[in-house]
Amino acid sequence: MPYVRAAVTTAGCGFQFAAFVMPREFPRTRRVGEQLQRELATLIHDEINDPRLGMVSVSGVEVSRDLSHAKVFVSTLGTPEQADVSVQVLQGAAGYLRRLLGQRVTLRNIPHLHFKCDRSIEEGARLSALIDAAVRGDHADDNESNN
Repeated sequence: MPYVRAAVTTAGCGFQFAAFVMPREFPRTRRVGEQLQRELATLIHDEINDPRLGMVSVSGVEVSRDLSHAKVFVSTLGTPEQADVSVQVLQGAAGYLRRLLGQRVTLRNIPHLHFKCDRSIEEGARLSALIDAAVRGDHADDNESNN
């Protein structure tokens, strides 16, 4: 990996020196979160056989800096009530999923899992529908003014 040359000036005394600094890599928490997201998606699909669990996809994982806790964001198909039930099912299975993660992932400590419902997809679809309605309204107004 190439080094980057950086000039550093000491404040007040005018002394300047050059330092070679390694480029910054991805933070470890991001890499661990991505790994957990992949593994959890597979585990939820293959290992959780609860009929109350709907179609669930893991949309993201945020890991704390000390790697002791992970917020797992899941999106589901269906009503908000069904999504809440799915999150409750997953929260109930968090210990089991954590144990399975421990068998698959090489980490000293597996983070405690906290499942949250991700409503960003629903919110994006709602905003897209609003924008489409506004554009149609503009086109309708333009057509009326031209006639």
